[in-house]
Formats: sequence, structure tokens, C-alpha cells
Amino acid sequence: MPLYELVCISRGSLKQESMRTLLKRSAETVMDRGGAVRGFVNMGRDMPLPYRMKRHMEYHTQGTFWLMHYFSNPKTSNVLMSQLKLDPRVIRCNVVKITDKVGEMASFTGEGF
Repeated sequence: MPLYELVCISRGSLKQESMRTLLKRSAETVMDRGGAVRGFVNMGRDMPLPYRMKRHMEYHTQGTFWLMHYFSNPKTSNVLMSQLKLDPRVIRCNVVKITDKVGEMASFTGEGF
């Protein structure tokens, strides 16, 4: 299974409990479909966005940036993206394929690992 990185910007005004449920739901989506979550990285809470973003009929100027590294098949990434795009707590998200070769996975030392 390839290693993926989910890059996500969620609302800046989220309470800790709401953020926890968002992260838990993302991880459960991957694990329920046979994947494995490698870890989360908090990139900053209530940070100013590079430009004003509109999502779910609201404009946002601040957000919480976070990453999730996980192993899964490509279909799981599509399901995860569709769930996050419908979630009103998420402003932007994108999935990046890091690698699909086992030798490269062992040498991957991304930030936060």
C-alpha cells in the first residue's frame, strides 16, 4: 500500500473536542477500509490564511493546519476526500502520494516522525 499525506486546513475557531472528533473520524475512515494511520502533525492553530477563503457559504481568514500520514489503497483516499469536503469544519484539504515503494518508505523521515 502506498504512503499518503493528507494536508488539511480546518476552521480556526474549532474547540479542542470538535478538532479531536475530526481527526478521529479521518483516522477511522482509513482504518475501516484496511489502511493504517502513521501519525498526525499539527502545523499551527488559529494561523492566518494566505488569502481569504470561502467554504460552505462563509469566508475564512484563520485556520488550523494539520497533516495525517497514512497507508491505504487509492480508493480509500477518494472516500476520505469526499467525506472531508462535505464536513463544515474543513476549509481545504488535499491528498499527496508520498511513495509506493517499500524501500523508500523505510527511508522516509518526514517532519514529525
